[in-house]
Amino acid sequence: MDVLVVGAGLSGIGLAWHLQQQHPWRSVALLEAREELGGTWSLFRYPGIRSDSDLATFAYRFRPWTGDKAIADGPDILRYLRDTAAESGIDAKVRYGHRVVRASWSTPDARWTVEVEVGGQTRELTCSWFFCAGGYYRYDEGFTPDFPGVEQYDGTLVHPQHWPEDLDTAGKRIVVIGSGATAVTLVPALAVDAGHVTMLQRSPSYVLPVPSTDPIANLVRKIAGPERAHRFTRRKNIAQQRFTYRLARTRPELSRKIIRGLQGHFLPKDYDFSHFTPTYQPWDQRMCMVPDADLFKAIRRGTASVVTDRIETFTPTGIRLASGAELEADIVVTATGLQLLAFGGIELVVDGTPVSLPDTVSYKGMMLSGVPNFGYAIGYTNASWTLKVDLVAEHLCRLLSAMDAAGATTVTPELTDPSAPTRPLLDFAAGYVTRAIDGFPRQGQSAPWSLNMDYNDDVEMLARGTVLDPVLRLGGVQEPAAV
Repeated sequence: MDVLVVGAGLSGIGLAWHLQQQHPWRSVALLEAREELGGTWSLFRYPGIRSDSDLATFAYRFRPWTGDKAIADGPDILRYLRDTAAESGIDAKVRYGHRVVRASWSTPDARWTVEVEVGGQTRELTCSWFFCAGGYYRYDEGFTPDFPGVEQYDGTLVHPQHWPEDLDTAGKRIVVIGSGATAVTLVPALAVDAGHVTMLQRSPSYVLPVPSTDPIANLVRKIAGPERAHRFTRRKNIAQQRFTYRLARTRPELSRKIIRGLQGHFLPKDYDFSHFTPTYQPWDQRMCMVPDADLFKAIRRGTASVVTDRIETFTPTGIRLASGAELEADIVVTATGLQLLAFGGIELVVDGTPVSLPDTVSYKGMMLSGVPNFGYAIGYTNASWTLKVDLVAEHLCRLLSAMDAAGATTVTPELTDPSAPTRPLLDFAAGYVTRAIDGFPRQGQSAPWSLNMDYNDDVEMLARGTVLDPVLRLGGVQEPAAV
């Protein structure tokens, strides 16, 4: 096999499409541990699951999103991914039930040997290029803190990552623990038929109401067709994302005032805004988006509420808080985050030596120092994930073409100054990141060793910039014969 891709989700399908278009002669297979494609969008089934980015930028650049909703529901996104894979024939390249355990590189062979668990047995596959596109969190288990007294709770305890299909929430008293994107998505969805839903948070997050539809995009689509509308809306929304982010970073107090003003349009007049006033600045952590202000509307209707406090202990009937207050609950949902896991926990070995990920440095946000013919995809934390994935896939195709032109079979990023200062790969203050980021590769202070979080900068580097820069060492180049 020429290229083995781990994961048949958003990143893996996108990468396979680019390889198929730019390098149709190369053999490609996607190894998917689960029994269906879709990644996050087939794993998470909790009520209300949706994107937290607009679909003009979250959808692939090569396949327009044609739905009326700008913020789409999870099932619609999963359908979009399935259709993309089916229409391009990528679904035929997916090998389901293949969990990658280890990948070992041999310099003499210029090949990866990939150990895969299939049906309880271990198989070996080989490839020239090994690419991890499986995201950065554990699929089998979410993060749940060790709550005191949880063993005495008589109600139903649920983590959103493994939502029971038969869970009856109608008329129930529900407590959702958390304040991130999952929590603010769950609360209004559950409040539709629950008796009451309480969002219990230790500390607030920024929550921004956004429209679920984009009337400009829908109008342009009717006039100019889906392709032109997609290009127009994509450019418009990228510009909006960059402006919003830069405003937050350069004028945080103004951003706070704007957010508060938007919230005030939908919350009760006498509402305690401290529940939505974090101690950190906007975009120190990812901002939560609520389409059509659904969370705030549920609060205004009285079907949902927010409590900011700490858990003292679970009780048989609910939760006792540090303030002494008690929350009675038939169902407690622990929307307490993900467990980060670099490259799905796959062990990388180069010429018999295990790779210590914290000792490697990210190259262009897609390769690792000292690791040949290896790539990975990590999207933006301040914009749509897919924007980055598309650029990484495009750059990999350019790199493969440049290697072919040079007659090279291997490429390895090499640090010119191993003592140069580094920082965490995800320089992000969210709790789910800080808990596990020490097990990830690092990033440098400047290009090409830094992980860019600006789309326009990445376009210049990944889509238009030099491919074979001086820090890349090519191998297997055939010397001209002596005459």
